[in-house]
Amino acid sequence: MATITDATMLAAVLVRPGVVELREAPVPVPGPGELVVRVEAALTCGTDLKTYRRGHPKIPLPTPMGHEFSGVVAAVGAGVDRFREGDAIACVPTAPCGDCRLCRRGRESLCPEAVGRMVFGAFAEYVRLPAHLVRTNVFPRPAGLAAETAAALEPLACVVHGADRVAFERAEHVVLLGDGPIALLFAQVARLRGAGRVLLVGRHPARLAVAAALGAEPLEDPGGEALVEAVRGWTGGTGADIVVECVGRPEVWEAAPALAAVGGEVLLYGGCATGTRAGFDTYRVHYDEVDLKGAFHYGRADVRRALDHLVRGEVRVEPLITHRRPLARLEEALGLAFSREAVKVALTPSG
Repeated sequence: MATITDATMLAAVLVRPGVVELREAPVPVPGPGELVVRVEAALTCGTDLKTYRRGHPKIPLPTPMGHEFSGVVAAVGAGVDRFREGDAIACVPTAPCGDCRLCRRGRESLCPEAVGRMVFGAFAEYVRLPAHLVRTNVFPRPAGLAAETAAALEPLACVVHGADRVAFERAEHVVLLGDGPIALLFAQVARLRGAGRVLLVGRHPARLAVAAALGAEPLEDPGGEALVEAVRGWTGGTGADIVVECVGRPEVWEAAPALAAVGGEVLLYGGCATGTRAGFDTYRVHYDEVDLKGAFHYGRADVRRALDHLVRGEVRVEPLITHRRPLARLEEALGLAFSREAVKVALTPSG
């Protein structure tokens, strides 16, 4: 611990929506059961962008930024015997309590202690991992798993959880609305689980090109009734067995059921702004038995399956990391992500 005690580091703090500051801060010191990790790679994320732009109902400000990351153990707290200094690790930023009513019912993704104790601060040189996380959701990183790839463990765990909410294995046609990182991960997981054709609808040609490289069929969104007609044509007139909304806007939530087949499923995955409302055609839900489902976060089993996918190379992260920037150029990195020029930006503490 002598190497980092009393040292300082560069760390990003979101002061208020639209204002992020890079500050000098003390390097954290691990308490009992904790780890301090030297960040090797941190990724921009849709949640980061939404929080930066408008705040977040579950994230009080000011807050350290960044939660998709991987690194190397720099210091080990008392009582930790699974890790040593110098170990490469993969992790996610939350862990459920395992004891509350929701955890006991197998709904760990909804555990209030999970997001309530979420680790932020990966847009920094070091980050401290609390004991409850170290016990549950921190893993040795195999030598063949790159730090940038391992940093995507959290969003992939979310997608794995969402994929459990629908029957991809029985789907002949899947439509993904959105061309961001989550939709691109869903495209891969859907095919991995046995889905037939996957149509990814977006508005950004560079991202649609990534979708095509990952095995999805890209479609530049024509909008409105033209999109409904395009999906009907693509499915031979039936509509999609599964529609996954990955945008997070009420108007897209409302449009999604029209793309589903009779007896189809709609996964409303993208998180909308606080206080928004969406309306649906009751005929489709009742007479056509179109199921509307939500999905949020992940449980412990989702994390382990996601890690297996990364280690085996079953889900590719590299095509999603389109830009790289040093931490000192964080605002530039956020701008690339906001403009949709980048899919994900990998940030490194050093140049």
